[in-house]
Amino acid sequence: MHRLSQSVLRYIRKQKLMRAGDRVAVAVSGGADSVALLRMALEWREEIGIVLSVAHFNHKIRGAESDSDEQFVRKLALQHQLTLFCEGGDAKAHAAANKLSLETSARDLRYGFFDRLLGSAEVNRIATGHTLDDQAETVLFKLTRGAGTRGLAGVYPKISLQQTAVGSQQSAIVRPLLATRRVEIEAYLQGIDQPWREDLSNRDLQHARNRIRHEVLPRLQALNPCVRETLAEVAEIARVEEDFWAEQVTRMLARCWNKDEQGGRLDLSLLRDVPLAMQRRVVRAAGESLGLNLEFCHVEEILALSNDGAQSALPDGYIAALHRNEIKLQFGTKALAEYSYAITVPGQVELNQAGVVIEALFVSTGENAQTQGSVLRPEVAEKELLIRNWRAGDRFWPAHTKEPKKLKELLQDLHISGEEKRLWPVISAGDEVIWVRKLGARRDVQAKNGAGVLIRERSIAK
Repeated sequence: MHRLSQSVLRYIRKQKLMRAGDRVAVAVSGGADSVALLRMALEWREEIGIVLSVAHFNHKIRGAESDSDEQFVRKLALQHQLTLFCEGGDAKAHAAANKLSLETSARDLRYGFFDRLLGSAEVNRIATGHTLDDQAETVLFKLTRGAGTRGLAGVYPKISLQQTAVGSQQSAIVRPLLATRRVEIEAYLQGIDQPWREDLSNRDLQHARNRIRHEVLPRLQALNPCVRETLAEVAEIARVEEDFWAEQVTRMLARCWNKDEQGGRLDLSLLRDVPLAMQRRVVRAAGESLGLNLEFCHVEEILALSNDGAQSALPDGYIAALHRNEIKLQFGTKALAEYSYAITVPGQVELNQAGVVIEALFVSTGENAQTQGSVLRPEVAEKELLIRNWRAGDRFWPAHTKEPKKLKELLQDLHISGEEKRLWPVISAGDEVIWVRKLGARRDVQAKNGAGVLIRERSIAK
């Protein structure tokens, strides 16, 4: 057995990727990595005791070149007397129809094929040719996009699926080459005189992953010759951390998260008793149970809710709202009845409830006179400011009156009624309303010389 095959076999046993009786289809694209994996599998299939086959998906991205890849794989399977499972799909058409990137579209089609194959009685393992280089590129790619430890875990050696293909053996996608460098693989193929197919699109620098592979990693290698191994080690550390946290979060989620028809509720009395790391993970897991992919900024906004009735807008039409000792994650416009958002100076808040963006910024003396009624004194910026809908009991002191009045009456004078009135925005500092849409700054906090904090609005672009 070749030295590299022995190394891969040790990795398979360490990660428990295969066992006797498994029916393993090697996903072969025709490229060096997958072809090498197939040739190695032929060397150790008897020692492990597996039934080996080949799987190929033709994405039809490169026309005749894609068809030639398929023919290459067919001949390879025939040469080694292996069963071939082959399907195809138009990745470009799928991308256009579903508004996906071409890479995402191809992956969707390919993994759909894998799912169907694993759901059959023919296969219970699909082995892909992901290498240590792929792992390093994935970690770096996700790091640049702001990934947490879950993203840094990169490519997993094994993904177990719920469905069972053969008897009681659980289906899985496995990556036996994840500890093997690409240069080792190409040397192995050259040593056994095994040709492979080159995909020229892998050198197209329009794709971010290719720029990482051909431009970023070589530069990092100048700083650390073992940068790929280092990034792969980061993935291994993060992956073990994630496995540990998954069990802890599942138990905590069962205690403090209650789903309902509109969304769900998080019990703050329980959540606040655990470390911040656990709080963040529980909030994200609660969102995932609703099909929400919450980014770090969303999680932080949810945990920062501090005033009863305060809300934070989430993806896909959901709203996080603080009500007494619970954080509610709710879907739909009914969740917008009450809202409250912090605003900094300078800063802005998009109010879907009112169809406007409200911005706060510093201005100096001499600004357009038309803005003077909306300029607050500079010291206002030192306070905690909230944009919220007005509430019963709010009072406001307009510039043209001698004393404060009920805000309800002022809105009536402006002929504002119904749903528009209910969601009318104001800015408060503590218990005091210091700015009202259409009425400007409160009389006693207006800037005297035009220098201060300007509040202005614009319609949300449609």
